[in-house]
Amino acid sequence: MAQDQFVNRHIGNGPEEVAQMLATIGVKSVAELIDQVVPPQIQLPGPLDLPEGMSESDFAAHIRALGAKNKPLRTLIGMGYYGTATPAAIVRNIFENPAWYTSYTPYQAEISQGRLEALLNFQTVVSSLTGLPVSNCSLLDEATAAAEAMIMMFNLRSREAQKEGRNVLFVDENIFPQTLDLLLTRSEPLGIELAVDAYGEYEFSGREFGAILQYPGANGHIADYSAFAAVCHEKGMLVTAVADILSLVLLKAPAEWGADIAVGSTQRFGIPMGFGGPHAGYMATKDAYKRNMPGRIIGVSVDRLGNPALRMALQMREQHIKRERATSNICTAQALLATMAGMFAVYHGPEGLKRIAIHAHAHAHAAAQLIRGLDYELVSENYFDTIEVVADAEKIEAIAVKKGLNLFYPTNDTVHISFDEVSTLAEVNTVAAVFAEAAEKEAPAATEVPEDLYFDGAFVRTSEILTEKVFHKYHNETDLMRYIKKLERRDISLANSMISLGSCTMKLNSAVSMMPLSLAEWGNVHPFVPLDQAEGYMEMIRGLERDLAVITGFDAVSMQPNSGAAGEYTGLMVIRAYHHSRGDYHRNIALIPASAHGTNPASAAMAGMKVVVVATDANGNVDVDDLRKKAEENAANLSCLMITYPSTHGIFESKIKEIMEIVHRNGGQVYFDGANMNALVGLSSPGYIGADVCHLNLHKTFAIPHGGGGPGVGPIGVAKHLTPFLPSHPIVKTGGTEGITAVSAAPWGSAMVQMISYGYIKMLGASGLRRASEMAIVAANYMACALKGHYGIVYTGETGRVGHEMIVDCRNFRADYGVETGDIARRLMDYGFHAPTLSFPVHDTLMVEPTESEPKAELDRFLETLIAIKAECVASVGQEDHIVRNAPHTAYECCGADGEGGWNHPYSRMQAAFPLPWVVENKFWPYVSKIDAGYGDRNLVCTCDPLESYL
Repeated sequence: MAQDQFVNRHIGNGPEEVAQMLATIGVKSVAELIDQVVPPQIQLPGPLDLPEGMSESDFAAHIRALGAKNKPLRTLIGMGYYGTATPAAIVRNIFENPAWYTSYTPYQAEISQGRLEALLNFQTVVSSLTGLPVSNCSLLDEATAAAEAMIMMFNLRSREAQKEGRNVLFVDENIFPQTLDLLLTRSEPLGIELAVDAYGEYEFSGREFGAILQYPGANGHIADYSAFAAVCHEKGMLVTAVADILSLVLLKAPAEWGADIAVGSTQRFGIPMGFGGPHAGYMATKDAYKRNMPGRIIGVSVDRLGNPALRMALQMREQHIKRERATSNICTAQALLATMAGMFAVYHGPEGLKRIAIHAHAHAHAAAQLIRGLDYELVSENYFDTIEVVADAEKIEAIAVKKGLNLFYPTNDTVHISFDEVSTLAEVNTVAAVFAEAAEKEAPAATEVPEDLYFDGAFVRTSEILTEKVFHKYHNETDLMRYIKKLERRDISLANSMISLGSCTMKLNSAVSMMPLSLAEWGNVHPFVPLDQAEGYMEMIRGLERDLAVITGFDAVSMQPNSGAAGEYTGLMVIRAYHHSRGDYHRNIALIPASAHGTNPASAAMAGMKVVVVATDANGNVDVDDLRKKAEENAANLSCLMITYPSTHGIFESKIKEIMEIVHRNGGQVYFDGANMNALVGLSSPGYIGADVCHLNLHKTFAIPHGGGGPGVGPIGVAKHLTPFLPSHPIVKTGGTEGITAVSAAPWGSAMVQMISYGYIKMLGASGLRRASEMAIVAANYMACALKGHYGIVYTGETGRVGHEMIVDCRNFRADYGVETGDIARRLMDYGFHAPTLSFPVHDTLMVEPTESEPKAELDRFLETLIAIKAECVASVGQEDHIVRNAPHTAYECCGADGEGGWNHPYSRMQAAFPLPWVVENKFWPYVSKIDAGYGDRNLVCTCDPLESYL
């Protein structure tokens, strides 16, 4: 056939390389190895019930045909999603650039300085516009950010408030329905009660701990919340503003009227609607509350040479350290989208953002004037971009659709219209014509849209925004392109070399699956349009749901969770709803192995469950006797077991079916963490093994790129008895017949990037999916065998094999060589590699996951590097000035003068910078040297004033 098979492009090794790897492993065939790794009792009896793979060209034609089924009506629905013009320079240089979208969360800060600066820009934008000094570097969406703020305020209650049992959150009724639904979802398991009322009429009970106010309101009204916020503070409450980020360019900052926390979405800053996402949520707060803020914070520190350097700050709050006591279960955020939103502000600057904001506001005012002239009543005189009109919604909708417009209809007699960056004079006149036809009057027409401010002067922002230099330097495309390239060159991504992060599955993100994301027919679809206008999206989503149900062996799938941690939480909430439907409200015990990823206990705690830890044995497997004992002891209240398979140690435990039977026998459900599904697809499945619910990480197994820390997608699959409880949505019908309330702002979560996984499955097909799993296992076992005699492997299965990843033992390095595992990680940077997962799940180890996509030649370079670094450690024993402990070495240091203030190490520049011959061919220079983490936490700075000012 003329067309290449995608499987041969996705998998890094052909028959010759595979044969060499199998010889090193000591097996005759892939099938022999798989039988040694995967317990025969869990292997599928036949192939997946999926078609064989499409060619790349066939898929490209197929996805374009699907996109053509989405109707291109102009959408003025608003409700948190708006038209925007994404600058082509940002699309081309970031969104479509693998150097940006294939990088990982910047845990290895020394080789992540570019995206750390981009995220620092994002934080600065948020802090500047909200007036609050501390911002994180993104959350999942606006609704989940509001839910995180609720929990943050709850956790910040004084001891007195806790003793008084203050558990009521006031929520102003003028709030987006999807945000209220998320608050309902997250509040109930934690014992938080919502009091939903009009802020101006509410009578305090004395049991409140916080308040949430939308700004402007859902109907567009701008309210003065300052007096209400002052009363809240007098009563010991905290106040959160859910704020439209673009409106804050013109409106008084939330901090200025008394908000303690501000949350929202940055979708309006150049991110397509994409049928719901992904978009970067934001959160900002006062300095006093920074240690209670969920998510990641980028801060400024210094490196070994005293140079300014960026890193993720306050990392002691991560889930794998605090587990069920963690502030939140959030792990993946929306880094790629935050990078784009921050760069949108860099490109436009404060004056450009003001032009955009005034444009949207002025078009809303022009339409309001015409509609008022037709004798319609407007609900508010003070609005930013959204007007609410009293009118016959059914009549207006019929006319609007005929004229190519989508408006929003919250009740039978009200209509919302939201204008935006791309609104035009013609559009204003079309909107007026809709209302004129409904009133049987002649349509008025405006001839211009005067751009001015038309709301009360008391609401006008007088404080400056975006005064930092970065927002004033890059306003032409040449400058922006070079700035983005400058940052790009400071980072390691899959465009540079393999990223062997264990439990993270940094595989190929194919170009053909990424290309449709830039198409307008996919990007310009609002998540709340009538579904007959989103037929392409619905066909893609339903097809993906069906395929994932087959792959997981389950009855149904929900695509709504927009991260892996959100998938965990959703699965647990579905289990909870199932128990409640049977009257088992007392079932709240979650058994979790000691080896589990920290998001497991954090998610369980958020779902109102009590965590009981199950021991692991000397081989790293679940201690079945301890599991049996604890399941039986807690049988009356057992909710579920959370288990990762293959295990967090990368091992296929042979007793997995027995483990599930024990839990079921004692009344519990089995939650299957799909973090390691990349070793399982086509070989076995959660449903076949006996699990009840499973979440998947589409940003791992199914090839959505990590984007420097997001987006992620975490759908769940469920057995038939759990299908009725799949999550619903307050605006668009979805989910089960008894569905839990929403878990993300959009009905189908981050729908746009789901196309990537859809394409991955369609192009690999049944046999290609199995082959990918097999090759991931081959690669890991090849590396484990090749390291024998140099490094030990901490855990293996009963046959002495690993799964798709392995834990490289470095626990003796501190005592034997005076070298920390973190030093090894940083020395890898000098060789051009991103470090594997450091000290997780076993302290002082490196967890390596090569994936199926990496060629043998790259695996061999990585193996040679590990062996060379150990030799350096051996050779440098007793040296204070140590080549490994000093790593990484920057170009500036290596090119500096000899002697005092320059190069004065006992090893040569060549040893530091070019330790192996092939490094010369493709040298990556770390931008900074070893970063002082403690300095950054002690001197937290998380906005982008000139870096020199921090020293």
